[in-house]
Amino acid sequence: MAKDNTAPTASRDQVIVRTSIIGILANVLLAAFKTFVGLASHSIAIVLDAVNNISDAGSSVITIIGTKLAGRKADRKHPFGHGRVEYLSAMIIAILVLYAGITSLTESIKKIINPETPDYSGVTLLIVAAGVIVKIFLGKYVKSIGEKVESESLVNSGEDARLDAVISTSTLFAAIIYLTTHISLEAILGAVISVMIIKSGIEMLRSTLSEILGERPDAELVKNIKATVCSFPPVSGAYDLILHNYGPGAFNGSVHIEVPDTCTADQLDLLIRQITEAVYRRHGVALTGVGIYSVNTKDPKAIRMREDIYRMVLAHPHVLQAHAFYVDEAEKTIRLDVVFSFSAPDRQALQKEIYNEIHAAYPDYTVSVLADTDFSES
Repeated sequence: MAKDNTAPTASRDQVIVRTSIIGILANVLLAAFKTFVGLASHSIAIVLDAVNNISDAGSSVITIIGTKLAGRKADRKHPFGHGRVEYLSAMIIAILVLYAGITSLTESIKKIINPETPDYSGVTLLIVAAGVIVKIFLGKYVKSIGEKVESESLVNSGEDARLDAVISTSTLFAAIIYLTTHISLEAILGAVISVMIIKSGIEMLRSTLSEILGERPDAELVKNIKATVCSFPPVSGAYDLILHNYGPGAFNGSVHIEVPDTCTADQLDLLIRQITEAVYRRHGVALTGVGIYSVNTKDPKAIRMREDIYRMVLAHPHVLQAHAFYVDEAEKTIRLDVVFSFSAPDRQALQKEIYNEIHAAYPDYTVSVLADTDFSES
């Protein structure tokens, strides 16, 4: 079952586009004023600040384009939709910020070598101060909207605007220092600003690349999904939850459930349908697969063996969980899954050690220990 985001996505897309247009208009106006003032006053810091505003406007354009592309309906080639385009647009914005920082650093170094004397006026300071106020409010607004609609591009743009406010404030202080002491810190300030921009770009790029590579899902979402799955009476446990992200808020996934060995095929069919519908309705996550683990309920000996083996397995420090235990007395087999921590120094050695312990305790049985991975546990 694929997730249908048509209605909510349309509303979300409109919010992102509207917010981006506001950012474009504000940044273009600020850039125009700052360029005029910077050139008139021979201030490299103000000119670089104006260039950064143009970069921000370009970032908003990329956000709009990315949102439009990501909002396209699923097709034969991309059956899970195009939502991941938003991560690519966020990455492009981060690269633009990084490029702007490197470029401005180069220009600042040139001005340090060949300095120019700035010529400030009251109008200059007023425009810079107004730019600080606009950027503070714009940054808070854009970032809050980005967090609300889960748009990494908007969050990056909002964070960049906040950084611009700091940069403009620094420029303002440099102007005041020059007017009171006649000491010009323009070029040095430009270099410091450039380093801040580069640092911000690297952090944005790292965050976005982490999203593209595939991060662990939110712990609260995982907890709530498992609670929903386990709310159905026959289910005694939910394990191996795997969530695949296909864009902000768009998840497909799978899970295994433990159910009594007395459940019939028709009961399981109805149960799986109920679980997938409930998870989609409550959490917006489409479960494309629900696996079954059978739990011994008819044989008291098997129940005692499970308790004994779980106690044995969980005594190991790098074991997070054990599940999917089942004893087949007719075939004389024991099977279970063991979840190992990523911090385990040697998973294969630990798996073999656990196998040997169980086999030594129950030599008459064929033992199968499957090494499982911690995909979603926090």
